[in-house]
Amino acid sequence: MKRVLVLGGTGEARELAQLLADRPGLRVTSSLAGRVRDPLLPAGEVRVGGFGGADGLAEWLRRERIDAVVDATHPFARNITGNAVTAAERTGVPALVLRRPAWEPGPGDDWRPVGSLSEAAELLPGLGERIFLTTGRQGLAHFAALDLWFLVRAVDPPEPPLPARTTTVLARGPFTVDDERALLREHRIDVLVTKNSGGAMTAAKLTAARELGVPVVVVQRPPQPAAPSADSAGAAAEWLDSVLHQGDHAG
Repeated sequence: MKRVLVLGGTGEARELAQLLADRPGLRVTSSLAGRVRDPLLPAGEVRVGGFGGADGLAEWLRRERIDAVVDATHPFARNITGNAVTAAERTGVPALVLRRPAWEPGPGDDWRPVGSLSEAAELLPGLGERIFLTTGRQGLAHFAALDLWFLVRAVDPPEPPLPARTTTVLARGPFTVDDERALLREHRIDVLVTKNSGGAMTAAKLTAARELGVPVVVVQRPPQPAAPSADSAGAAAEWLDSVLHQGDHAG
């Protein structure tokens, strides 16, 4: 029996777990951070909660006799990814980073790339008064001191500190272009702020912003640690096949 740990919470992680669910001789455990109150659960075994950093994860990999790790967390989950790669190196367990491709600007887009949420906050006063903030409920403190109006969209209610003038919309993607266009118009949005998460579930807001001429402040992804990588669940499954059965046909 081969054992695989999938660090999940993304659509790609759920897709990978589904692809692996019925494979004989394979036991897959998906790990969720536990930051969302009602997460979408993947197929197979699920554990919720942290490991205690790289040291704790390395100990868990040894104890559970894990044969391979796939980090399929959010592109901005920098600490988790770093811990996964470090723990895998310490234990000799093969590790893969699964990341969906980043969004790329196209004709007609007005993108303002920044390196962090704090840089996004610094840029906003010169761009507009009514901001659609789609960076999730964490990190909102970076915008708390701004005297601007914010529409904040998140899966769970955000916690303070928040900007003084904030309206919250609780929703989970996927979103349609028609819905996003209507939302931008209804709230008279001047500027959209997003992380470059990639993927189709929340890309419609970028199309709506382009159609309405709304500038988009795009927080770029953090650098990825040196490790094998894949950009789809299918490619990750192929990598697992190769590393788990590497010596099966050796003479």
